Amino acid sequence: MRLLVTGAGGMLGRAVVDSAAQRGHDVLPCLRADVDITDAEATRAAVTAARPQAVVNCAAYTDVDGAEADPRGAEAVNARGARNVAAAAAHVGALVVHVSTDYVFDGSKREPWVESDPVAPLGVYGATKLAGERAVASADPAHAIVRTAWLFGAGGKNFVDTMLALGAQRDEVAVVTDQVGCPTWTGHLAGALVELAACPEQTGIHHVAGSGSCSWNELALEIFARAGIDCRVLPATSEQFARPAKRPAYSVLGSQRRDPLVLPRWQDGLAEYLATRVAA
Repeated sequence: MRLLVTGAGGMLGRAVVDSAAQRGHDVLPCLRADVDITDAEATRAAVTAARPQAVVNCAAYTDVDGAEADPRGAEAVNARGARNVAAAAAHVGALVVHVSTDYVFDGSKREPWVESDPVAPLGVYGATKLAGERAVASADPAHAIVRTAWLFGAGGKNFVDTMLALGAQRDEVAVVTDQVGCPTWTGHLAGALVELAACPEQTGIHHVAGSGSCSWNELALEIFARAGIDCRVLPATSEQFARPAKRPAYSVLGSQRRDPLVLPRWQDGLAEYLATRVAA
């Protein structure tokens, strides 16, 4: 399969490129320096020249708090840019696999969110990602939209790396207990995205995240335990750590699809990521 990966320089994009190459696909990494996806003509020209069979769109404005002060910037990439990528893919008859987020939900449920649940993002980031989902679905009938959550991996800022750095500097850290989700290692998610790219019949919305769930506090405890770091994790609430963007309290993802893509447990993803850090 000839596969184009936008956002190939980011944390998830790098993992997708590596995963596709390991599976023997003809991978075409597309960096921000190669094409500005907010430019419709440039995006169409780049995709037309590449002639891929599928496109995995990992390009995104991911600064959740920054988006509150920069809604136009977030919209340009997450909505307009997503539409441009999907339209370009449709122009060459390619399937587009678009990555979205659990933040399209408001967190009001206390059981896993499934694909058909009503969406109600709490902030600009989630709203622009939702707009991107709708734009992709409208621009290319051959689409798979993948909502995922709490990503961590090599090559980008993430919670695991932040905790490892803090644990090496402090005796204790305070982490919230009232936000619950599905930690997801990019190495596991990348394989699922490549698998979807090779299955043009698997269109529509997919929920794909690390199996199981935990709070950020529980994740921090697991990180320190597995890394052998002696650092106490104190309970805290979201109100104690007020941030510009409100987060959903419960954004655990489930699926109602007949044959959902199921990733390994989030604990296994964490273990594998920590092992790759040691190896590196």
